Amino acid sequence: MVDEIDALEANQTWDLVPRTPEISVVGSKWVYAIKMKPDGTLERNKARVVAQGFSQEYGIDYEETFAPVAKIQTVRCVLAVAAMKDWPLVQLDVKNAFLHGDLKETIYMARPPGYTKGDANTVCRLKRSLYGLKQAPRAWFEKFHGMIGQAGFTQSQNDPSLFLRTTVHGLTVLLLYVDDMIISGDDHAGIKDLTESLHKAFKLKELGNVSYFLGLEIERTRHGILVSQQKYIRDLLAENQFENCKPCTTPMEQNLKLSRARGDLLDDHTHYRTIVGSLRYISSTRPDIAYVVQVVSQYMGMARTMHLDAVHRILRYLRSTQDVGLFFPAKGEPVLEAFADADFAGCVDIRRSTSGWCVRFGSSFVSWRCKKQDRVSKSSTEAEYRSMSEVSSELVWLKRLLGELGVACSEPMKLFGDNTSAIRIATNPVLHDRTKHIETHVHYIRELVTEGVIQLSYLSTEDQTADLLTKAVGTSRHWYLSNKLMLRKHHQFEGGC
Repeated sequence: MVDEIDALEANQTWDLVPRTPEISVVGSKWVYAIKMKPDGTLERNKARVVAQGFSQEYGIDYEETFAPVAKIQTVRCVLAVAAMKDWPLVQLDVKNAFLHGDLKETIYMARPPGYTKGDANTVCRLKRSLYGLKQAPRAWFEKFHGMIGQAGFTQSQNDPSLFLRTTVHGLTVLLLYVDDMIISGDDHAGIKDLTESLHKAFKLKELGNVSYFLGLEIERTRHGILVSQQKYIRDLLAENQFENCKPCTTPMEQNLKLSRARGDLLDDHTHYRTIVGSLRYISSTRPDIAYVVQVVSQYMGMARTMHLDAVHRILRYLRSTQDVGLFFPAKGEPVLEAFADADFAGCVDIRRSTSGWCVRFGSSFVSWRCKKQDRVSKSSTEAEYRSMSEVSSELVWLKRLLGELGVACSEPMKLFGDNTSAIRIATNPVLHDRTKHIETHVHYIRELVTEGVIQLSYLSTEDQTADLLTKAVGTSRHWYLSNKLMLRKHHQFEGGC
């Protein structure tokens, strides 16, 4: 607590002014946290003064609050390119990041509990941003954006948390997620220069080569990069007393259909929501659970016993696969291609279909999605056509993003589907009775095919990688498709995969 107060005063975060009846005062409190290392051991105890921003009034104490964070697809793309081009990955952490932001509004805050300096009848007039304020994230991002611009970096047009600088010596890339950042690129002198510039502007903690970023454990060998969440999964299992549970080989029973009406309603949905929220984060590196997590996420407000049983099965599966991670190989060609699939009327409650698609860059999977469609499809062909249209937008965006990272992906980009009728509809823009009701934006894929941006290709259902994102399958097929999605166990990674 003493260190926190010293840091706030050294930063000139506030000055003390007399409390008068006409000023609106925001409350303050202490928040305590224990920060752990990736191996589960204690790193340090933290104490932080925060403003009680819930009492702020719009138009008086704050206005704009939005601040971007890096997309998980961008994180994967940076890792994939770094693995392919053998770029360094340097991790930095900004200490007390939100304290660097400049406030546009005048805000008065109650003295932190236990703060003894000055007259007891004074309040803190904030001169800098502080944790807890509604505008604190935006103020910090604006401060960082100004500094990085002066260093010669431009903001990405495809992800506002990605910054790039190109010189005659090469490319330098910075990826920002609140106060955590990764620096990469082929300009080694530029990386060193950027690090020095950041040190001059902010208090930094240099963490060396990236190993633990946003809860993702990142390991690197000459074969590539493996991203896993072993600690996160271990903690989740322990919190729910599943660390010694009976493991299972798939995350969901084959052919199981969940419903809003089956089973008894849970008395309290909090436990269910907490687990599912954690599972959603784990699915950012584990496409093998993406489908079942999407299914159980539909019942957050009406969870029943059968839904909780399905969630518990995912935990049992994770117990047996906690050492599995997403592999980004060092070898591969700069080619973008996608796989799209869909079930038909898989939701027993409203009969909507589920789209499942994934995008591969070289040999690395950098994006995937499993989502219930927003319309009822009248046929399996329509369901698959909608899925192909969805992933075509992702392909276009990823191509632009990778272009900013110095990778020129050739056209046409291949999109693989296993429904020949859907492929014909996309390649032959004729108004059929089966397609005349489909919304205009879905036909975007036709334009991309006509322009040669995307090339549609047939792939048998047996080899359709996206099949794992549309249904629960048996053990042998589950692991066959997981392997195609570049999921590897640690011993495979260490042996070269």
